[in-house]
Amino acid sequence: MFERHIADWDNAYANGANIAGSDRWPAAWIEPARVFRNVLSTQGRAQLDMAYGDNPRNRLDLFLPAIKPKGLVVFVHGGYWMAFDKSFWSHLAAGAVDRGYAVAMPSYTLCPQIRIGGIVKEVGAAIGKAAAMVAGPLMLTGHSAGGHLVSRMVTATTPLAPEVVRRVRHVVSISGVHDLRPIMRTGMNETLAIDEAEAQAESPVLLRPTDKTRLTCWAGGGERAEFLRQSALLANIWIGLGAATSSVVEPDRHHFNIIDGLADPDHPLTRTLISE
Repeated sequence: MFERHIADWDNAYANGANIAGSDRWPAAWIEPARVFRNVLSTQGRAQLDMAYGDNPRNRLDLFLPAIKPKGLVVFVHGGYWMAFDKSFWSHLAAGAVDRGYAVAMPSYTLCPQIRIGGIVKEVGAAIGKAAAMVAGPLMLTGHSAGGHLVSRMVTATTPLAPEVVRRVRHVVSISGVHDLRPIMRTGMNETLAIDEAEAQAESPVLLRPTDKTRLTCWAGGGERAEFLRQSALLANIWIGLGAATSSVVEPDRHHFNIIDGLADPDHPLTRTLISE
């Protein structure tokens, strides 16, 4: 008989403490993101800090390809719903932009100023705003907590309008947290304040996917075991609820560098995201 038990939930979800050289992040993202924004702004291909709501952090950046966009990619950042903003990740738009897609990146209000359910509504509003600006198929991707948020967009209780949902061609959750119940056991919950009702309402693994959902859960081979489990869990459950799902473990990647592939138009992560 095989038995597993998690005694330290904080350690189970602690990335920095368990990744060698982790002190180089998040600083390692800042300069590439700034350079990318500046280059596209100079070329007239960046629309920055557009409002999608009334709150101060309800802003998004839109990066445009050199040709008429083939469609729209939306990237939602992570940070356990309580850290970061859109400015750290701009360079990750490069892969899809080079492939001819527009890429939108929103910020959102952070906990504890808002509950996770409120963030879900804000992200839905951001996607709706961007979708109104760019025609064609819609691909959603997000990292860590962002993986939770984009997966949540294609559930039966999605905040997206039906016409936007119908445009979603693919969702790629990168190192996503799809079941909020374990997070309630961590010290982070002093800030997040997730209760049982919110976990039930906002955990994609506890919700039905929308019709014709296509989902890829992508994680690194060097992830914490809980992120690998959470990634495989959603793909496994949703295939039984009618979605088309796959689960990919990319070798030699950990929680911080797993997203790097989005900056490369030829990387399998970018190719998978925009695949038809």
